[in-house]
Amino acid sequence: MTDRIRAILDQAAKLPVPASTLADDADLHEAGLTSFASVQLMLALEDAFDIEFPERMLNRRTFATIRSIETAVTELTRAAA
Repeated sequence: MTDRIRAILDQAAKLPVPASTLADDADLHEAGLTSFASVQLMLALEDAFDIEFPERMLNRRTFATIRSIETAVTELTRAAA
């Protein structure tokens, strides 16, 4: 799942560095993730994993790191199953 999230980050978030160069716990906002890119990323994740982020997850913390995104996606895919 981490590789898939990294690929989506590269496509949707348009970070100035490849997602493959970032540690799982690297701060994505420090790496260049903007608020607009966060929304694009969220939409791309929803499409890719067939999930919907609830309002409680629409915050900076959820999209702060690759690890936090993976945790959120895992929670939502399990809830949908």
